[in-house]
Amino acid sequence: MDGPGTVGRGEEQVGVRILVTLPWAQRLGGAEAMIQAIFDGAAESEHELEPVFFEPGPWAQELRAAGLKVEVLHAGRLRDPVRYTRTVAGLRRIVRGRRPDIVLNWAAKTQVYGSPAAELAGAHAKVVWFQQNIPDGFWLDRLATRLPARAICCYSAAAREAQLKLAPPRPTYTIAAGAAVPPAAEAPAEIDLPSGVPVVGLVGRLQPWKGQDRMLRAQALLRDRGVRMHQLIVGGDAYGLSAEYAASLPRLVRDLGLEGEVTMTGQVPDAGPYIRRMDVLVNASDPEPFGIVLLEAMAREVAVMAVDSGGPAEFIEPAVSGALARSGSPADLADALAPLLAAPESRAAMAAAGRQRFLDSFTDGALRERFFARMQSIAEER
Repeated sequence: MDGPGTVGRGEEQVGVRILVTLPWAQRLGGAEAMIQAIFDGAAESEHELEPVFFEPGPWAQELRAAGLKVEVLHAGRLRDPVRYTRTVAGLRRIVRGRRPDIVLNWAAKTQVYGSPAAELAGAHAKVVWFQQNIPDGFWLDRLATRLPARAICCYSAAAREAQLKLAPPRPTYTIAAGAAVPPAAEAPAEIDLPSGVPVVGLVGRLQPWKGQDRMLRAQALLRDRGVRMHQLIVGGDAYGLSAEYAASLPRLVRDLGLEGEVTMTGQVPDAGPYIRRMDVLVNASDPEPFGIVLLEAMAREVAVMAVDSGGPAEFIEPAVSGALARSGSPADLADALAPLLAAPESRAAMAAAGRQRFLDSFTDGALRERFFARMQSIAEER
C-alpha cells in the first residue's frame, strides 16, 4: 500500500511514515530522550513521525507546537479492561486513518495496546516495538513478546541477547542510543558546591535499580579509606514510582555521617548544566540497558564510570574513554572510583577520549542515521 510519505517500490524510494506510541506525558529519562532526539531530526529527514501519547501532558503539547501531528489517548491503567478496550479501539481508528508504514510501540506497555490495534486495523505486519530494558522475565515483557510483531529493537547487545531468550523468538535488532551535542553557551548550574574536592555525580530517577543508595555507601567506604569527594545526586521521584526509596536517601545520608558531603537537587528540567559541575559522572545501575546519561557526560568532556554489565560495557573502553566497576556493589563502585579521584591528569585524559568517542559514534545525528536506516529496512522487507 503505497502513497505519499510511504515506502515506494521500484525506482522511487521515499521516506517512511512511522506512527509512534508513547506511554509517558513528560520527558524525564533516557527512553524519552532517545525518541525526542529522533523527533528533533524528523523535519530534516524524508521520514514522517506521528506520535500517539497514552496520557495528556506537556510533552505532547511541545511536539504539537513543533509541528508534529500528535494524538492523545487516555489509556489509564493497563489492568482496567474497559479503558484498555477503548484505547485499543481508539488506536485502531488512528492506524486505519494514518496508514503508516510502521507502527512503532516505544515500550512493552504500548506494545500490549499497539499490536492488537494494528491487528484489528489490518496492519499486523507493520508492528515493531522497542524493548527499553534488559528483560529478566517480568510479566509485561513476556506478554509484549507474545503479541505479534514484525521486529523488536533494543539499545544494546546485552538487551538483545536477553530478549531473544523470551518466547516466541522475533527478529531482534540493536539500535545504539545517541545524545545531542550540548550547546557551546551552556553554563554550569549555579549551585553551592565545595571547592578542593572532586565532585562525583549521579543523574537519574530516584529508584533502587539506579543505585543512589549504593553510591552513598561507596562514598562512605572511600571516606573511611581517607578519600574525600562530594556527591551530587541529580533527579527526583519521577512518576512517583519509588516514593519510599526517594524518602530513604536523606536518612541514609545522615546514617552514614555524610551530611555536608552530599547535594541532592531533586527533579530538574535539564541535567546538562549540573553535569558540567561534575568531575566524574557515575552510572551505578546494574545492569543498565544503555546509559544515555553517560553519553551526555562524555559530550561535555566529563569522565564517566559505569558497571561492567549491560549497555555501558559496549561503548566504554576501560581506562581509555571511561572506567568500569566489576559490579554495582558499594565496594566495587568504590574500588573503581578511587583511581579516578586520585589522578586528575588521568581523569582529564579519559574525559577527552570520552568526548571524542561520543563525537565519532554517538551524537544524535548518528542515532537518527541508525534508527531510520533500520526502520527503512524493516518497512522494505514486507
